[in-house]
Amino acid sequence: MDKMIISRMEYYGRHGVFEEERRLGQRFYVGLELELDLSAAGLTDDLEQAVNYAEVHETVKNVVEGESVKLIETLAERIASAVLRTYTRVEAATVKVTKPHPPFDIHFEGVTVEIRRSRKRDHNHEKGHNPEFNL
Repeated sequence: MDKMIISRMEYYGRHGVFEEERRLGQRFYVGLELELDLSAAGLTDDLEQAVNYAEVHETVKNVVEGESVKLIETLAERIASAVLRTYTRVEAATVKVTKPHPPFDIHFEGVTVEIRRSRKRDHNHEKGHNPEFNL
């Protein structure tokens, strides 16, 4: 499977366990690795045969800058769901969400979660799992 990789998109969101984080907001970085067939786009030079990464950026922006959540794991899940729901050419999405300045009195470059979700149906639907995607 081919891949489109969109690195280190930067957004301002209001996410975190602490009320102050959700009130003041902070920067978040998102990286995507989209698995899809890019051959038609490459052979035809036709944007209609591709996934427009500017539109993907806007989709992710709407999630990150939208409703507040406490966990970056939840934010990653919402991004993966939005991308898979919006772009039917995408078979799987790996989402990395980085919170560069967590509210701790320690010095490090932030915390990142990474998840991979695909369109493949999961035959063992566990409670709470989305049957449309392998969530």
